[in-house]
Amino acid sequence: MAKKKKKIIGIVKLQIEGGKATPAPPVGPALSQHKVNISEFVQKFNDLTRDRMGLKLPVEISVYEDKSFDLLIKQPPMSTLIKLKAGVEKGSGNPLEFVGKLSNAQVKEVAEQKMPDLNTKEIESAMSIVMGTARSMGIEIVEG
Repeated sequence: MAKKKKKIIGIVKLQIEGGKATPAPPVGPALSQHKVNISEFVQKFNDLTRDRMGLKLPVEISVYEDKSFDLLIKQPPMSTLIKLKAGVEKGSGNPLEFVGKLSNAQVKEVAEQKMPDLNTKEIESAMSIVMGTARSMGIEIVEG
């Protein structure tokens, strides 16, 4: 006998710091409108992301008719990964004003880490996306 598929009544998208979800906004209000058990969500999210403390993580929560939920935790935003690799606090407001550098090897590392969230399966295309984002942030791409 085939397992009956649950009906999704809502999808909630949030960005929460790894290992630090709390019932406070934005989590509580976003989930309470779907009558999800907030403390269960907070515990599950924190357990799954404890190894990525300090990083803002996009999370997609699929809420079902029976008030159960599934989590899809994505990689941190590309700009966050680029800032970490380049060792800069924030990007430049002007793309022509460089605030940091990334080597081709670092670009490849970011592309490989972000690959599951990108709409490409080719590493060269992913690296192109990373380089474009880095340039727009004022991060110079150097050989190496």
